[in-house]
Amino acid sequence: MESLGELERAVMDQLWSGSAALSATELRDALADRGLALTTVHTVLTRLEGKGFVRHDDARPRRFAAVASREEHAAGLMHEVLGQAADRQAVLARFIGSASPDEAAVLRALLADTP
Repeated sequence: MESLGELERAVMDQLWSGSAALSATELRDALADRGLALTTVHTVLTRLEGKGFVRHDDARPRRFAAVASREEHAAGLMHEVLGQAADRQAVLARFIGSASPDEAAVLRALLADTP
């Protein structure tokens, strides 16, 4: 799974936080505090599309949407890291050992509901 640069993450944060696809202009405006040129936003979107993070429609202007939710992306990263571990059990034990009591309760409940 490809990693995200800082500007790519900022664009993805905008796409993940909304429920509708956004145009490059809308993304530029949402990131106005960064003073980005529209061409920069287009470049970032092209790179994100090449990495498989976003897709666009054929309307004019094109509207961009995340291919997967933020949660799906995070779960994919977790699976990737776990898949690279020589000792998966040790990694899982460390992860669970570092979970807060509330997080551990959520994990227990999710595992109890898994068939």
